[in-house]
Amino acid sequence: QDEGSQLLGFLLAPRRSDLVVDFCAGAGGKTLMLGAMMDSRGRLYAFDTSQKRLDRLKPRLKRSGLSNVHPLVIAHENDTKVKRLAGKIDRVLVDAPCSGLGTLRRNPDLKFRQSPQSVAELTLKQTAILNSAARLVKPGGRLVYATCSLLPEENSGIVAAFLATHPEFRPVHCGELLERQGIALATGEHLQLWPQLHHTDG
Repeated sequence: QDEGSQLLGFLLAPRRSDLVVDFCAGAGGKTLMLGAMMDSRGRLYAFDTSQKRLDRLKPRLKRSGLSNVHPLVIAHENDTKVKRLAGKIDRVLVDAPCSGLGTLRRNPDLKFRQSPQSVAELTLKQTAILNSAARLVKPGGRLVYATCSLLPEENSGIVAAFLATHPEFRPVHCGELLERQGIALATGEHLQLWPQLHHTDG
């Protein structure tokens, strides 16, 4: 797993007794890391809209020995399975579907498959997913939003619009969060990774 992906786990920093949701779990790379960080305690829901992606998690989950992970297929971000958990979750990770343009060093053909229109469509989806995921977070909980894109409209733009309409949330300084866990990484309030500087995906 790319180091950039692993750093998301440290931003979320789940505790052993927490209720945690990986909102866009996919094949579960970050889910497995979070489960290990929780020492297989608490409860960790792995949501995804694709049964096929979650099926790829199952053998990995079996090998991991984790017993606190619960994969769930959802129809969309407003599925009743999501609504049932509203206001109950300690930590929510939204690793949102994105253009993937931060992975160009590994997937150079991506630049031929994205367009301004496709990015505009993705930002609508990202906004909808983030708004829905936010409803799960209980007071005092933590919500982490991330993409593997370098585009401001998929990152800081989404976060700024979200904070403007959700005054109950406040930003937390990512650099300070990582530093408290012994990870010295020069970053600002947001964690912005650059392939040429950090040798990770963007």
